Amino acid sequence: MDLLLPDLAVFVRVVDCGSFSAAARQLGLTPSAVSRTVSRLEGQLGLRLLERSTRQLRLSDVGAEVYQRGTGMLQAAREVVALAESAQETPRGLVRISMPKAFGRRVIHPLMPTFLARYPEVEVQLILNDRMLNPVADEVDLMIQVADQPPAALVARPLMPVRQLLCASPAYLAQHGTPGHPMELAQHDCLYLGETASDANWQLRRGSEQHRVPVRGRYICNHSEVRLEGMLQGYGIAVLPQFIAAPALASGEAVQVLADWEYIGAYQGTAWLLNTPNTRLTPKCRVLIDYLLEVLSPQTGLTVPA
Repeated sequence: MDLLLPDLAVFVRVVDCGSFSAAARQLGLTPSAVSRTVSRLEGQLGLRLLERSTRQLRLSDVGAEVYQRGTGMLQAAREVVALAESAQETPRGLVRISMPKAFGRRVIHPLMPTFLARYPEVEVQLILNDRMLNPVADEVDLMIQVADQPPAALVARPLMPVRQLLCASPAYLAQHGTPGHPMELAQHDCLYLGETASDANWQLRRGSEQHRVPVRGRYICNHSEVRLEGMLQGYGIAVLPQFIAAPALASGEAVQVLADWEYIGAYQGTAWLLNTPNTRLTPKCRVLIDYLLEVLSPQTGLTVPA
């Protein structure tokens, strides 16, 4: 049993990561050491847990059952640690919180100096990733997701609304004119995401009226801050989260276009602060949650649950 439990933890990490090399990077080991650990576990159990090929790993039927129970074991261990931490009166230790890249850079990062000064024994790791993480497999304490509705399986608190705005520089509009209707966007240069074909089809709504407009442009980028800079340099009309566009709009460097129309698309709705249910919040997580709600939620007009 002394060897079985740590080896089982490594096996779970391999399955979560999908390869020996990815698991090794996370664990600070070599791929060969991780492979030997899984082989040793298989030898201890007398079971074949993974079917190996040159391209991928696949769980055997019994391996899937072992993985499920191993995941539960690790979650129980995390809950024991959380229980110990929650018994501490002073918030201390590392909080890992994941969030979309642009939101983390523009909204959360500027708030951290005040928080860290207020709680000198708390450490914060911002994980900026546009992919939604698994709180258990990826070992994150808190998550922020932008969506109309939060995932049903998680405890969610609304932080702030997130809207997408159409913006352009005054110089661009002076040269090319200001569109008065969504369909006129087809005659303009537009900066769009470019990750899927639908990104070049903008949908706008005003009351019961709705239009889908195919757009084009010479500058396409999947990073909102780069699109902001391209828009300010006069490359065209860009769709941007309001927290990205707000400083340029306030300074007059940018102008909102079709302000009486609502853009319909991804990455808008509400920024939700998420954590796993049925887990006692540690003091370090509690104070970070309370701080973010204190700073951001007064702007939302939303009811924040306790």
